[in-house]
Amino acid sequence: MRISDRYLVKQIDMVDNAAMAAVIRQGLIEFGADRPGFAWQDPELDDLHHAYRSEAVNYWVINGPDRGVVGGGGIGVLGGLEQCCELQKMHILSAHRGFGIGAKLIDTALNFAAIHYCWCYLETLAGMTSAATLYRRSGFTRLPQPIGQTGHNACDHWYIKELQK
Repeated sequence: MRISDRYLVKQIDMVDNAAMAAVIRQGLIEFGADRPGFAWQDPELDDLHHAYRSEAVNYWVINGPDRGVVGGGGIGVLGGLEQCCELQKMHILSAHRGFGIGAKLIDTALNFAAIHYCWCYLETLAGMTSAATLYRRSGFTRLPQPIGQTGHNACDHWYIKELQK
């Protein structure tokens, strides 16, 4: 799905794995989340293509002007809650933020999620203020505490959105 002449959202391919892992790690470093309790340690980080290949999960990457991967995000299972998914590993390189690609990525993910789930949850950090603004604009509401079993006990902001089928 073309966002503009400059950006394209597509499902992740095997050839995108290393580039997307690097984007995620760069984002985690940028916000001080390159430590235990965050996605930094997730075993699937280096093989997102394989990890997001089942009926109710998916991962998308954003190709930038040079057709390289500049961001991505996915819908995954939220452990412990059957009707709720999780927006996972959503990161965009800082040079590509502010062009509307995050909103398009969330729309893509939520449209997919609404087919399979009733709710979408996400976790983030207080320092990711631009991301929090994007989540609220996308209809997410902040929660007072985490839900489900994500394995990321270091996040300090939690959001949820009811999905419309």
